[in-house]
Amino acid sequence: MKLLAPIPILRMFSIEKAYAFYCDYLGFKPDWEHRFEADLPLYVQLHRDALVLHLSEHHGDGTPGTALFLPVEDIEAFHRELAAKPYAYARPGVETLSWGRQMQIHDPFGNILRFCELS
Repeated sequence: MKLLAPIPILRMFSIEKAYAFYCDYLGFKPDWEHRFEADLPLYVQLHRDALVLHLSEHHGDGTPGTALFLPVEDIEAFHRELAAKPYAYARPGVETLSWGRQMQIHDPFGNILRFCELS
């Protein structure tokens, strides 16, 4: 038996806002989208490097306000990348904490992404 990395499911309410934030701003790439029928909620998988996220419009999938702890290497490079993009809804900073450095960003649906570089 072997445990594998989890894939968080985050609630979303607009695919346009989700793609603007996760793809255009954070640099994730969509892997696939799924709907049971054309007028039903969307479920999508995104990735950036080894980080995989699922976003869902389905009622009951994820709770807005969920916080994710996301380990990252070279948080300063990631911060510079985001600061160079014209995204009007986030201007995160990097804070130094006793255990490492953190850049916290809220997505358009109230979820909290804590990108962390451990000391």
